[in-house]
Amino acid sequence: MTAILEEIKKRIVFFDGGTGSLLQANGLKPGELPETWNVKYPEKIVKLHRDYLEAGADIIKTNTFGANGLKYHKGAEFDLDEVVCAAVRNARKAVETASYPAGKEKGYIALDLGPTGKLLKPLGDLDFEDAYQLFSRVVKTGEREGADLILIETMSDSHEAKAAVLAAKENSGLPVFVTMIFDEKGKLLTGGNVESTVALLEGLGVDALGINCGLGPVQMKGILSDIMKVVSIPVIVNPNAGLPRSEGGKTVYNIDADEFAAVMKEIVEMGACVVGGCCGTTPEHIKKTVALCRDFPARLPDKKNRTVISSYAQAVVIDRDPIIIGERINPTGKSKFKQALRDHNLEYILREGVAQQDNGAHVLDVNVGLPEIDEPAMMEEVVKELQSVIDLPLQIDTSNIEAMERAMRIYNGKPLINSVNGKKEVMEAVFPLVKQYGGVVVALVLDEDGIPETADGRIAVAEKIYGKAAEYGIPKNDILIDALCMTVSSDSKGALTTLETLRRVRDELGGRTILGVSNISFGLPQREIVNATFFAMALQSGLNAAIINPNSEAMMRSYYSYRALADLDPRCSDYIAVYSGNVATLGETVKPGNDSGPGNGSGGDITLAESIAKGLKDRAYAAVTELLKEKEPLTIINEEMIPALDRVGKGFEKGTVFLPQLLMSAEAAKAAFEVIKEQMAKNGTVEEKKGTVILATVKGDIHDIGKNIVKVLLENYSYDVIDLGKDVPPETIVETAVRDQVRLVGLSALMTTTVPSMEETIRQLRASAPHVKVMVGGAVLTEDYANTIGADRYCRDAMASVNYAEGIFKGK
Repeated sequence: MTAILEEIKKRIVFFDGGTGSLLQANGLKPGELPETWNVKYPEKIVKLHRDYLEAGADIIKTNTFGANGLKYHKGAEFDLDEVVCAAVRNARKAVETASYPAGKEKGYIALDLGPTGKLLKPLGDLDFEDAYQLFSRVVKTGEREGADLILIETMSDSHEAKAAVLAAKENSGLPVFVTMIFDEKGKLLTGGNVESTVALLEGLGVDALGINCGLGPVQMKGILSDIMKVVSIPVIVNPNAGLPRSEGGKTVYNIDADEFAAVMKEIVEMGACVVGGCCGTTPEHIKKTVALCRDFPARLPDKKNRTVISSYAQAVVIDRDPIIIGERINPTGKSKFKQALRDHNLEYILREGVAQQDNGAHVLDVNVGLPEIDEPAMMEEVVKELQSVIDLPLQIDTSNIEAMERAMRIYNGKPLINSVNGKKEVMEAVFPLVKQYGGVVVALVLDEDGIPETADGRIAVAEKIYGKAAEYGIPKNDILIDALCMTVSSDSKGALTTLETLRRVRDELGGRTILGVSNISFGLPQREIVNATFFAMALQSGLNAAIINPNSEAMMRSYYSYRALADLDPRCSDYIAVYSGNVATLGETVKPGNDSGPGNGSGGDITLAESIAKGLKDRAYAAVTELLKEKEPLTIINEEMIPALDRVGKGFEKGTVFLPQLLMSAEAAKAAFEVIKEQMAKNGTVEEKKGTVILATVKGDIHDIGKNIVKVLLENYSYDVIDLGKDVPPETIVETAVRDQVRLVGLSALMTTTVPSMEETIRQLRASAPHVKVMVGGAVLTEDYANTIGADRYCRDAMASVNYAEGIFKGK
């Protein structure tokens, strides 16, 4: 099972190339499911695999990219297990009968897992565990039938990738490879970047990772360069054969085998260990690539030893430049927060998170432990809700092991975990979770003997924790040592002991540290004076991560001034930005021992527009209810809501707002619209719709992520949407357009094999409904490709669809 991993250590390893485009050339009809050919025409699938093996490929992918329980369900033409069994059987036959090139004796079978075609909750309607089960079923069958490894490919959502990885690792013993689909800016559909994605996948323990599909090899070089800067495991690159276009109803690509191989040689020279092809590549592309690249020695990436955590959208590196962990989502000493937990007031918690993000926190601590509530359920729910409106990494802060695991499992990224300590039973409970789900763990320097009074004692506990973690395969860089901050009013030497421990962890152990800074001042008046001074001393002593209140002006002054003085803020640009008066300064100092101030979660000053921009549904609902006492419904829509949506949309187009934020803003607007609709109904006012748009995923394609996103936004912009769903025949779309006299149709397709269905739909629309404009989108499309199939507009994302609709219905 690990033989392929040994091969990668020795030499460059080669994947096969495209499948769908070759099946089309062999007669796959538009809309026909490629995986059914495993059963219908096994000899053609065996030949396809064999051609790749004889061209020099080491790994062939089973024809199971779209095989899942959503497509192959009860009542379908073929059962899922039947399709997967046949796929592995065909691959095995090819491996056993191929005539291998000189120097090769066998091939490896990769069980191919593609995306489900749905967005996971809260952005979509697919539950994380349901996605996990969909992948698990295929994994169990594939391993049983003899697959050698699992390839999770063409993933555009890190959360879905995580569900697939867990399904692969928890239901098989096979090596797990993952390739993601990035756009030319290095972004996933759901907003992740290279660094956040690598952090997540390495944390989960995958054996190799990389990129495939969407782009040609030339466009992938920049993304590969970014990967190589942060990765510590083998890298896979499987590009398309350049950019697609349509010729005579077939999809063709603009890079031939010789040019493809030449660029793949450059990609290997950049550090890729495993290379092959995706859409449009053929055995000839692979043969030429093998010829040019086979003699390169294996060059595995260096271990980076970075301490990094991530959210779905960004990674935070914990190193010399200190980071701020917001402490306000924690009931300790906060009566209003405790009541919010008892009342299940999630809006209060979300506002706490938003306020801390706005005031400069890099990470948010999340502690929801109260004796009278169900902590595991609340922790899981709060993590989900926070990640739907905030793109910062989270620190999962709990001593409840069930709550810890449930949060880690659902978390979209590589979290910070608070905490473990030197007690044997605690380490044996926490470390397996860190190993299974990935994460950086906070390690408190205490054990069965309590908290050591001296720095020597605390260093000894730190070394014990490092040693035990190593037994679980957890490296030192995934541990933050908490030097323990004791209140100075009861121990006058406590601060000095903590500072010495910080310095020695840095200088003697080469480790990284964390501290709950405000503990130092309990029992003292004017606590922030002590906190801010001690914070500066701790930073100078090597503190890497500080758990503080980022809404406190005094603490943040210490932070920004320290960074300027320690040469961590080039040209003092951050300090100047915050304090020069060009940008609003942070909120007023929070009064010690008081729930008042910017972090109090009252949120009374958050306007409707701000609520929409931040995706706060409950607040948007409340804000519009108040506004309706003063303004007319249509005035609120035109002067408050649409401008707010426009601002979010422009941020999305610029890359400063990501898909989850865009969708949650739309959900907040939807909540406000519901209130307005009720008021308009009472007043007898009829909401004026801008127009009607048909949306459909074309015949043969079950991937409706893009379509569903466009639907949400169009409805928010006051369009009626006729959603025909997925796998929609051209005739149904044409019939609906003619019957309802619709002026605009939006078509979506993810796979190369279904673009001919899109082209046929456009052809029929032109013949029967020439008045209709057609916009198209999907991962395999480009503007040139859209033009060649007769579309009126290629829309690369949901906002582009809205903008095109606005132009059509305004007569532009």
